[in-house]
Amino acid sequence: MTRSFSTDIVIIGGGIAGLWLLNRLRQQGFDAIVLEKSALGSGQTIASQGIIHGGLKYALSGVLSPASSAIAAMPEHWRRCLRGEGDVDLRGCRVLAPHYFMWSGGGYRSRLKTFLGSKSLRGRIDTLSAAKYPPFFQHSDISGALYQLSDFVLDTPSLIELLSSPHRDRIFKIEADSLRASVTDSGKIKSIELQSRSGAVSIHAQRYVLCAGEGNGALLEMLGIASPCMQTRPLHMVVVRTNHPQPVYVHCIGDDFGMTPRLTITSHPDGSREGGWIWYVGGELAESGVGRSSEEQQAEGRKQLSESFPWVDFSSAQWSSFQINRAEPRLPNLQRPDTAYVNSQQNLLITWPTKLALTPNLSDTVCKELAHQQITPQSSGSGEPATVLTECFDFPGIARPRWDAIFNADAAQPHTDSQS
Repeated sequence: MTRSFSTDIVIIGGGIAGLWLLNRLRQQGFDAIVLEKSALGSGQTIASQGIIHGGLKYALSGVLSPASSAIAAMPEHWRRCLRGEGDVDLRGCRVLAPHYFMWSGGGYRSRLKTFLGSKSLRGRIDTLSAAKYPPFFQHSDISGALYQLSDFVLDTPSLIELLSSPHRDRIFKIEADSLRASVTDSGKIKSIELQSRSGAVSIHAQRYVLCAGEGNGALLEMLGIASPCMQTRPLHMVVVRTNHPQPVYVHCIGDDFGMTPRLTITSHPDGSREGGWIWYVGGELAESGVGRSSEEQQAEGRKQLSESFPWVDFSSAQWSSFQINRAEPRLPNLQRPDTAYVNSQQNLLITWPTKLALTPNLSDTVCKELAHQQITPQSSGSGEPATVLTECFDFPGIARPRWDAIFNADAAQPHTDSQS
C-alpha cells in the first residue's frame, strides 16, 4: 500500500544550494523538505575549496566582466550572515581564513598594479607591505607582490552541519534509483514516488525544485525535459598532506595573466594530526590537468608548488589527486554562467548555483520566482509529513572531505547521528 503525503516544496538535492534554500523557505513559513541520495554535500559542495569570492579572479585579464560584476557583492552578503545579520544565520560556522590573498611575481607587477588601482576595485583588494604579510609569506625567499582580497574561506563540513542541524526532521536520504515522477501530458508533476523501508511513498507538493548539481542531468532525463541541458567542466584537484606548520590561502598569478590563476590554494585541518594541514590545490593546474594521469598530475603539482614556495620542504609530503565535475546549465560556446541559474517549467524549478559563493543569489531568485507565481505556504505546518517520513527514511549524514578517505580511512565515513 502506498503512503501519500503532502508538503509545500520538495527540494531534490542536499548540497549547499538545497540546504540554503530549505532555510530560506522555512523562514517564510513554507513546509519544505530535502531529498538526498547520499551524504549531505557529497557532490560539488564538499569538493569545493570553501572560498567565498567576489569575482576578482575573473577580472585578471584586465577587464571587469559580467561574471566579476555579478558576484562582487557576495563576500559582504556572506559576512552579514556570519554575523547573524543576513538572510540565513551562519553564526558558529568555522571560518578557516578571514582573508584570501593573491600573489604575483615581479615580471608583471606594473601591469597588475595599474589594473588593481582602478576605481572599480577600490575596497575589494589591498596591496600589502611586507610587514603585514601573513606568517606563511614572511620569508626571505619571497619576491613579487602580495594582495589581500575581500574574499575569505569557510570550512565546508561546518557550513553543511550548520545549515542542516535545525531541519533534521525535514531532510531525508532516498534511494535515487527508486525516484519516479507522475507527470501530466502538459508536463506538470502530479507527485513523486519513492521506495522506503516502509514501502512505497508518494509525495505531493506545490513546487518541486531540482538542486542536485550534476545529478540534475539524470533527473531531467527521467522527467523527459530536453531543455535546459547540463554541461560539466572537469577539474583535476591536487591534495597535499604537508608538515609545514602554517596554512596558506592564495591565488598564484601565472605568466599569461589570464582569467584563471595558475594555482588556487586553500588549507584545511588534518583531522588525524594535531596542528597538521592539508593543502587543496586548484586553479589552472586543475583545469589543464584533466588529461593527466594521477601520477602525472601529482608530479606537476609538486613541481609548481616547489617552484612557487622554495622555502617549503615537500620531501615528506604525501600527495594525491582526484577529478571532480562542475555542473552548470549549458550555454553557447561552453561559456561560464555569470549568475546562479533558475529555470521554471510548470510546477518545477531547475537550478544550478554555478559557484559556492552564489548560493544566496540562487535562493533569492527562487524565492522571487515563487512570489511571482503567487505560491504561498499551504501546509498546516503541523509537522505530520516530516514525522511520518522520518519513519520511512533516515537522515543522510554529512559528507566528509575526500582527503579524509585518502589519508585517514577511519575518518572517511559520513557523520550521521541518525536516531533511526
